[in-house]
Amino acid sequence: MVSGIAAQQTDTLRVQKDTLAPAAPVMVNQYEAAWQVLLSENKFVNTKGTPSAMPVKFKAVKTSDAFFYLLTGLVFILALLRFFFARYFSTLFRVFFNTSLRQSQLTDQLLQSKLPSLLFNAFFVMGGGIYIYFLLRHYQFIPVTEPWMLLGSCIVILGLTYLAKYSTLKFTGWVTGHAETTDTYVFIIFLICKIIGILLIPFIILMVFADAPVASAAALISLLLVGFLLMLRFFRSYGLLQNQLKISRFHFFLYIAGIEVIPLLLIYKGMLILLSKNL
Repeated sequence: MVSGIAAQQTDTLRVQKDTLAPAAPVMVNQYEAAWQVLLSENKFVNTKGTPSAMPVKFKAVKTSDAFFYLLTGLVFILALLRFFFARYFSTLFRVFFNTSLRQSQLTDQLLQSKLPSLLFNAFFVMGGGIYIYFLLRHYQFIPVTEPWMLLGSCIVILGLTYLAKYSTLKFTGWVTGHAETTDTYVFIIFLICKIIGILLIPFIILMVFADAPVASAAALISLLLVGFLLMLRFFRSYGLLQNQLKISRFHFFLYIAGIEVIPLLLIYKGMLILLSKNL
């Protein structure tokens, strides 16, 4: 009886000993062994190093969606003006390419169309203000922050400048008795301004959305174009007013420098000082 119990205990110990026996080694094929050796010996793959955390940082992407909708609206306004005032639009360019610009029938048609003239002048103020803002921004004269406030300021300042010029000229013509001559000069000024407002649209689009080299070329060409049109305005004005007012070229140059150029430079300098203090 005792021997049977001893034999049973011996078998139980043998089973427990077999249970604790080490598992058979896992067979690794030759490909996996070579791959493990390659990873362990490769200095470019640090498999034995301590892993480090690389947190994800979201990049703040600056989009131009708002400017896209702004310029789309500007082009849409021009399309509406072109659609509803097609005759005025075509006559405007026909009078512009007319070198004499005397009181012809086409000029009389433009003078009699008060509403289209007002709307195209408003379009020039809007487009010119947007162009000035992106031009100053392109050459880094103004900060990128607060874009809508600066853009609105450019539009308002340009509108007030030409409103003051228009009021001054009309008042001067009424006081001096040269109202007809003044009206001719005002007509030439705003004729060129309307053409400038229309021609600046593609340059504004290139300055906003094109690559840096193309935007720089567009900014330079637009400046040359605006300068050429302003000089053309002065020459045409002098050719029409020379016989009516009997003025010399020197006095006309003094007028251009004192009324046209210096106030614009003062406004530009004042804007830079104001923006540097507030931003």
